[in-house]
Formats: sequence, structure tokens, C-alpha cells
Amino acid sequence: MAFIDPYGRTIDYVRLSLTDRCNLRCFYCLPNGTRGFAPSDTRLTFDEIERVIRAFAVMGVHRVRLTGGEPLVRTGVSRLAARLHQIPGIDDMSMSTNALLLEPHAEALFAAGVGRLNVSLDSIESERFARITNGGNLDHVLKGLVRARQVGFDPIKINMLVMKGINDDEVVPMARFCMDHGFTLRFIETMPMGAGGKDAVSRYLPLDVVEEALKAEFNLIDDISSGGGPARYKRIAGSETRIGFITPLSRHFCASCNRVRLGVDGTLHLCLGNSHSVGLREPLRQGIEDAELVALIRKAIALKPWQHNFNQPKTGIDRSMAATGG
Repeated sequence: MAFIDPYGRTIDYVRLSLTDRCNLRCFYCLPNGTRGFAPSDTRLTFDEIERVIRAFAVMGVHRVRLTGGEPLVRTGVSRLAARLHQIPGIDDMSMSTNALLLEPHAEALFAAGVGRLNVSLDSIESERFARITNGGNLDHVLKGLVRARQVGFDPIKINMLVMKGINDDEVVPMARFCMDHGFTLRFIETMPMGAGGKDAVSRYLPLDVVEEALKAEFNLIDDISSGGGPARYKRIAGSETRIGFITPLSRHFCASCNRVRLGVDGTLHLCLGNSHSVGLREPLRQGIEDAELVALIRKAIALKPWQHNFNQPKTGIDRSMAATGG
């Protein structure tokens, strides 16, 4: 049964936040001193998460991405992944991670049914990486990536947030790094979200500029990639390396949006760049029946807007990306 929003878009993808906490403090996402994380008793339990994902599967959703914050800081993620993977209709399990804890968890995650990874990596220079993340250890990330490749994750996509004057000089080196290691690379424009996004305008670089810099070094040809995401893909000629461009500001992709986000506290966010949402935690804890849960989610999708508001002045989203679910 298809899950269709008010604008005729098929919703087949849920991004599931397991925590709003993270073991890094990237200045643009969770700056040092960030407070107000969800108390543990407000987080959806694994049983509650499974109920919600079963309801989505009934409606035709078949893709689930585990995200956060950093999902691997929550205990038992592999066990949850295995449970979700067993739900009839869920045939695509993936994870977004900073890879800091990936090396010891990679094998268990893959065995549980997580097949694809998106890894946030804004620099491959150790000192710069540490500055961006407020002390992160790049070596741990790289070891996690090596282990993920060894156990069989495919594709592994590197997500690089391109920031003017901060890491835009690494565009070509990052592409070469991904070529050398067999990773897909995706560049992302900065977005005005949360406390760390208030000065995003000063760091903003349209990805057309990035694409031109790449064309000066490589022959780029049109291509596609799996995963149902918003990226526009090119491939470096003579290789299998794909490069994606995610452009929420310069060239929005709302017409093809196929997703909703479930926050760690059970809030169903209908749009990354808008405040439209519906709370599921209280109905779950008040004993809502499965059929009623399906009906509530169907009713919620009627609130999904046509497009985000990132391009409009003074409409920055107060919640952080970590609180929204990546």
C-alpha cells in the first residue's frame, strides 16, 4: 500500500534518530556547551521504535536509516538493527555515523542487516579535523572506514559539508581520497539549523563552485547512485567513483522528497527545513492500537509541506540537526 503525501510524493524512507547525543562537538552542529539533550526516559524504547517502524512498513515504507546525533553512542544498536531488519517489507537498512566508534561495531552491524553507510567527514587533515570537531581523532575514523570496507558495507558514502574558508580547499583532495579507497563522495551545502547554524551564511558556498573546481581536475559525467537520497550525481570518467551534490539552498530537491524523520523523543518531523511535526511518544505510551498508530501516521503526513524554508530570510530552524535525526 503506497504512502502518499498531499503533493503526490511517495514516502518510502524513514530516518530514525536513536539519540540526539554525539561524541563529537562539530562547531556547526553541536558546539561546545550545547545543552538540552533529551532525558533518557523521553527516548523511544527499542520496543516502541519497532512498533513505529512496523506501522510504516504496513504503509509501504521499505528504507530505514539509523541516525542521530551519533547512533553508535546508544547501547544495543546492532540488536535493534537486527529486529528492524526482520520486519516484513523493510529491505534497505543503512546508517549515518561519524565512524569514530565504527571499527569495533562494523561486523555486528553488517551481520544485523545494515548494508550501507554514510560517514560524515569534513576534512582528511588531522589538525583541521580536530578543530572542526573540537578534538576528534581522525585516525579512529579512518580505521573505522577500513574495517567497514573489510566486512562488506557497500556503498560507503563520505558526506563532506563544504564551508567557505574552512575546508573548501580540500574538495579535490577529498575526491582523490575517495577514489583511492572506493568510497562515494557527497558534498553538502551548509544549512541554517540550530545554534551552530546561525552564522551559516558566512560559511555558505554554492556547490556549483565546487563542481567547477572538480571539473578543472577531473572529467565528470552524469551518473546515478542507489539509496533514494537527494543528491545529484556525477562520476569521474575512467573510474567507478561517484560524486554527489546535495544542494538544499542553491537548487532545492523538495519535489522528489521521499522521507520523514523520527526524532529520538518520538517526534515525527515531516520536513527538515520546517517545523511541521507530530508527537508519537505519548500515544504509544497511552496504549494506542496498531491500526490507530497507522491512522495517526497517515494523518500526520497530511502536514508535510511542499518545500523547506531555508532560502527565506529569518526562517532558520531552532532545533539542531542532531535533534531532528540527521
